[in-house]
Amino acid sequence: MKRITIKDLAKHLLLSTSTISRALLNDTNIHPDTKKKVLDAAEQLGYRPNPTALNLKYGRSKNIGFVVPEMITPFASKVLRGIQSILYPLGYRIIITESDENPLIERKNLLLLEEFNVDGIIINLCHESHNHDLYQEIMDRGTPLVFFDRIPDPSLAASKVMVNDQIKSSLMMEHLLDTGRKRIAHIMGPSSIRNSAERAAGYQRILTKYGIFDPELMIKTEGTTFEHGKIAVQQLLDKKISFDGIFAFTDTLAIGAMNYLLEQHIKIPEEVAIASFSGTELATIVHPQLTSVEQPLVQMGEIAAGLILEKIKDSEALSRTVVMDAALIYRASTRKMI
Repeated sequence: MKRITIKDLAKHLLLSTSTISRALLNDTNIHPDTKKKVLDAAEQLGYRPNPTALNLKYGRSKNIGFVVPEMITPFASKVLRGIQSILYPLGYRIIITESDENPLIERKNLLLLEEFNVDGIIINLCHESHNHDLYQEIMDRGTPLVFFDRIPDPSLAASKVMVNDQIKSSLMMEHLLDTGRKRIAHIMGPSSIRNSAERAAGYQRILTKYGIFDPELMIKTEGTTFEHGKIAVQQLLDKKISFDGIFAFTDTLAIGAMNYLLEQHIKIPEEVAIASFSGTELATIVHPQLTSVEQPLVQMGEIAAGLILEKIKDSEALSRTVVMDAALIYRASTRKMI
């Protein structure tokens, strides 16, 4: 069935489209009889307002872009839940795009969202610097950006919401040492992500503090999938590097390593304790359950939504960085050695 438009109502009532539009918007300058006639005809013909057209008339699309590296794990969906809880009641809609950890795809997604005239973009980037120029260009053209979790180069003046990766990684390393581990490997994230360097720095700082840091135990990865975690621990075993603990950049890397160790009949945590950073539900659906730094993802989304609203309401509003707390959740994968 054809959608009824303002033009259809105007033709049906022999009135101008401007009169119809003003009556539908409850303009006080429209005669009450005319207004009633328009509203009755709208109901009779099944007219429904076009929110996109209405919003654009007032300079807003009421759409917010959401750009993330992946939607496979619960990480992004939990942040999205927080964003929606703030923006949906205000009439905003979220347009979700996934970069698949590819900065070129991320670039295309950002340009696409700009074409859709979004009012703002909330983004978890996949490379610290690759699209730095585009971030700046988009903001210069009037579309605010807010970054969460993975943040860009500090020279970019944009609002950000994050946790203190280095401090929380240091605290997790203290926990692993408290369980009796001395040879703790670190499965790093990609070098193109600032979080990776921060978490590695927290790891290295604590082991250096106790005089047991061994660079041979730092394993670089090209990604954050289960397979990358498996490959990392394979490297340790193939090189016959001894280790009794693992701290992984993400839950997915930790679980990939854990699964491979179990396949090799290496007991967790009796022989190797494993901990990670992210704290999604993935940590609780494996056996043994995974010790992890648990980020407040829903609240992170809520704060990111608040920051984007600040920029939408006032383009001159100062950019803010919000550093959130994260909890260390101890589970069976790091049970203390007896």
